[in-house]
Amino acid sequence: MPDGTGTAAAGRRPAPIPAKILIAGGFGVGKTTTVGAISEIAPLTTEAAMTDAAIGIDDPGLGSDKTTTTVAMDFGCVTIDQSLKLYLFGTPGQSRFGFMWDDLARGALGALVVVDSARLDDCYPAIDYFERAKLPFVVGVNAFHGHLAHELPEIRWALAIGEDVPLVRFDARDRLSVRDALLLLLENALNRATR
Repeated sequence: MPDGTGTAAAGRRPAPIPAKILIAGGFGVGKTTTVGAISEIAPLTTEAAMTDAAIGIDDPGLGSDKTTTTVAMDFGCVTIDQSLKLYLFGTPGQSRFGFMWDDLARGALGALVVVDSARLDDCYPAIDYFERAKLPFVVGVNAFHGHLAHELPEIRWALAIGEDVPLVRFDARDRLSVRDALLLLLENALNRATR
């Protein structure tokens, strides 16, 4: 209970500060997997089965066995330490759901843009969105099957992102890898806020 001065009573720690983070990117790049790998709760997903109507519209890439797609958002959370808790909102990747991004981005501290190095064209809309919104973001290149189709400097050049935008290789399935990408995002957001 607060003690009248606005601080927590002796022996009780204040609740962690909530921070909203977006996990964004193109279709089938690993956003739902990213949220699921790090969330300390069972993630809320809005996955729907892909239908024949999506053939030719939603392309998860060669060799993908993807059978579902996010139609609204994914949600999870992770406590960074006693003072900070991240609330993760995964965006849908298809452009037809782009109308939702403004609502999802409202109040966000920053974004992790997940990229498939074999399908760089799919991430341009997300990068453009966060550049226009002036929202701090990190580009996380998901290492599908343990490798990248291009090296990080080539990816930076192809995406036309400046050196001020962190670019990192990560594995969306690995909790520690996702954690490191999110910590890089927090550092980037803090640096921008203190400039």
